[in-house]
Amino acid sequence: MKKIIMTAVVATLSMSAFAQKYMTRSGKVSFFSATSIENIEAFNNESAAALDSKTGDVLFQLPIKSFKFDKQLMQDHFNEDYMESDKFPKASFKGKINPADISEKDGTYKTTVKGQLTIHGESKEVTVPGTITIKGGQLTVDAKFKVKPTDYKIKIPSVAASKIAQQIEITINTVMKKI
Repeated sequence: MKKIIMTAVVATLSMSAFAQKYMTRSGKVSFFSATSIENIEAFNNESAAALDSKTGDVLFQLPIKSFKFDKQLMQDHFNEDYMESDKFPKASFKGKINPADISEKDGTYKTTVKGQLTIHGESKEVTVPGTITIKGGQLTVDAKFKVKPTDYKIKIPSVAASKIAQQIEITINTVMKKI
């Protein structure tokens, strides 16, 4: 599965041969659901990501089953009941950063990214603010945004509805290296 994801990432960004490309297979993505009854948090360190600093093309793909929870029962419910991970094994984002041409100089750059976020087989256009930091040949992407499970046809049983937030906060902190 990882080879397929990385092949897709490389193929997507190979169109501009002379642009500066960055990539990782160990990107960090987490989510947090806060309610008065229970907080739910999970971490995924297996996101494949690539960014072309000249064209602004960016791609993220991550295996849903790679999210880790403190409680095994939460992880089981997440994969089997809500995300249906066997049927929808990955989430992805494909879009462009703005400004598209990120400097190659070390520094921190405020940016927005716009594109298609696909979760649970449903795609929605999103625009997300973020920060890109370039230091010593590495590029770090930091972003935080919220998604509504209902926008992606994720069904929450009424018995669990009070335990899961209506909006889930997604945090990206991914370090990529030049390829």
